[in-house]
Amino acid sequence: MQDDAWAPLAGRFVDGHYGSLRGQVRTHVIDSHLRAHLGPPSLHVVDVGGGAGDQSIPLARDGYEVTIVDPSSAMLTRAEERLASEDPEVADRVTLVQATGEEAPAALGGARFGAVLCHGVLMYLDDPTPLVGALCELTDTGGLVSIVAKNVEVLASRPALDGDWAAALAAFDATRQVNGLGLDTRGDRVEDLSAMLSDRGIDPIEWCGVRLFTDGWTPDQPRIDPTALVLAVELEASRRDPYRRLSRLFHLLGRRRPPARGPVDDAELVAVGIGPSDDVRMLQAQVPVACGLEADEAPT
Repeated sequence: MQDDAWAPLAGRFVDGHYGSLRGQVRTHVIDSHLRAHLGPPSLHVVDVGGGAGDQSIPLARDGYEVTIVDPSSAMLTRAEERLASEDPEVADRVTLVQATGEEAPAALGGARFGAVLCHGVLMYLDDPTPLVGALCELTDTGGLVSIVAKNVEVLASRPALDGDWAAALAAFDATRQVNGLGLDTRGDRVEDLSAMLSDRGIDPIEWCGVRLFTDGWTPDQPRIDPTALVLAVELEASRRDPYRRLSRLFHLLGRRRPPARGPVDDAELVAVGIGPSDDVRMLQAQVPVACGLEADEAPT
């Protein structure tokens, strides 16, 4: 395992970012859209790059079996500390695995999951392709993929809001930007990431913006209105154009399509009462009956 680059940042990220209003907006908006597509609590969820479990431990509280995969021992330690304060039945539903996202399929023994989360990880990778491939590999048939990435189309917004006009001008054609933690990050486009998923058997079903109006605020800015009202405004903006396209992050959801139907084999012929040597025309006549159709309703 490589040196833990997140060790000196874990406290600032977990307590500072997620504890701020911007962090609350991020968690609330992502969770709202995720749960609109998530199956019942019997579902097994893997959170790749899940860190301290801010997004996935609440799912465990609601009955989901959760596996958090993260390369940072410091972040997983924060997850352990958080789980220690949960009810035992909640903690028992969470498994922690130290591995990179690209290593996750092998580290999890080839397991497939009903939902695969990867929130705020692609931005730290020069090439997202291997990780996207791993996420798709982890997704069971009919399973949900949930990815949150940085929106490359709005990199000029933050320096402009800060009054740094030279940096804003340079950011219009940029693909990278230093974030609030002082780390170099990279942006993605919704269309490009959607195409990557589609090429790997995942059909994009929805995308939303994440964090628009609060992105220019400092975490300690006084809250004039109740937090619930701020969250409601950001959630509404996340659904609508042009607001969602102007958001700092985007949330892309997709679902694993069923495998393509292959040729009918001998076992299936026997199952509908046809021997492997019978005429193909007999198969065309009998398969509709086996499926509850009249013979003259058979597709041609």
